[in-house]
Amino acid sequence: MKRTLPILAVLAVLLAAIAIANPFFLEPAGFLSFVRRAAPLVILAAGQYLVIVSGEFDLSVGSLITVEVVVAARLIDGDEAATWPVLALLIVLGLFVGLVNGVLTTLLRVPSFITTLGMMLVLSGAVFLWTGGAPRGALSPAFRVFGRETGWAVLIVVVLAVAAVLLMRANFGRTLIATGDNERAAALSGVRVTRVKIIAFTLSGLSAAVAGILLGGFAGVSAQVGQGLEFQAITAVVLGGVVLGGGRGTVVAAMAGAFTLEALFTLLNLYGISGALEYTVQGVVIIAAVAAGAIRLPFLNPPKIKGDAHVAS
Repeated sequence: MKRTLPILAVLAVLLAAIAIANPFFLEPAGFLSFVRRAAPLVILAAGQYLVIVSGEFDLSVGSLITVEVVVAARLIDGDEAATWPVLALLIVLGLFVGLVNGVLTTLLRVPSFITTLGMMLVLSGAVFLWTGGAPRGALSPAFRVFGRETGWAVLIVVVLAVAAVLLMRANFGRTLIATGDNERAAALSGVRVTRVKIIAFTLSGLSAAVAGILLGGFAGVSAQVGQGLEFQAITAVVLGGVVLGGGRGTVVAAMAGAFTLEALFTLLNLYGISGALEYTVQGVVIIAAVAAGAIRLPFLNPPKIKGDAHVAS
């Protein structure tokens, strides 16, 4: 809980600043509208957290979201009857891409940065080849309701957030963190490292699929709908205090980081600051978070005492 308090404090300050700039934000409709806008990033951050805390990266989620939206629009093409079969297909597609990322990273021992970067390029190229840069088709009203209707978006993000918290409190969560902290030690203690990491990547793909469904409903069809979201998700996770390299951080802090990032973007927009500054903010956050994790201050890292049971030999 102590690790989560700093990001929650920052989030509270930003929300207060938004309320001062826009009093409508204090009303239930205004706040729930903010949650709806943040929902895709929160879900994406939860999936990215699972991968990062295990010591890996997933750079393919942004391109996967674009694929999900483009494929949905082409297959549905305004046909209400096709909505639910396509939704099921999108979930399967997300799980499959995550599974492939996990298998390539663990069984073929390709670094996850390279694996998911390659997957990002493959998916981006596939979208461009299929659409020629101009997506065709249309999403049905039944599909768009999940992203447009505040109630649906809030319900989905709450359900998935609770599921993520319960997952990390279960045995899987403990083994995932142990794997990210020290993969060799985890393997020697009986953790099936390969399986744990493959599941993490698969769930990251699932989170991208759900985020894509919400974004498609909210923003419509575009060949750039998922552009840059992989970096926003990573920024949100490190903003929540999760250590790049794995083994430290909580999923609650990662999701709070997503809300904080969305609140920061909202505040910048309210004060008329250019949206192009968002990339600068993300870069500063990532650099500052990694630098803070690398700094060893005496009062934060007291000297080890002889006989301490936690001292590594």
